[in-house]
Amino acid sequence: MATPARMIICCQSFRAQGDPKGICHKQTDGFLQYIEEELIDRGIDALVVASTCLKQCEAGPVMVIQPENWWFKGVASEEAIDAILDALEDGEQCAEYAL
Repeated sequence: MATPARMIICCQSFRAQGDPKGICHKQTDGFLQYIEEELIDRGIDALVVASTCLKQCEAGPVMVIQPENWWFKGVASEEAIDAILDALEDGEQCAEYAL
């Protein structure tokens, strides 16, 4: 299996003690599945990863695209995800949600 071109990291608020805190995990029900389906539909070569807390709780939910190292804030809706992926397809960072 080839290494994906990108990794999309999605904060799921998990902390060292195992207790989810913050807001990311509370606002992202179905989030990972939607991103995965959109990537497939759009033909974007990326791996979706649920992460521990990304320490940006005041801006959550947070999503990061690597290797570009683009951080996005307030990604709590399909509209936000679509805007970010639309810009990614154009090779640009979505300024509206940039952190």
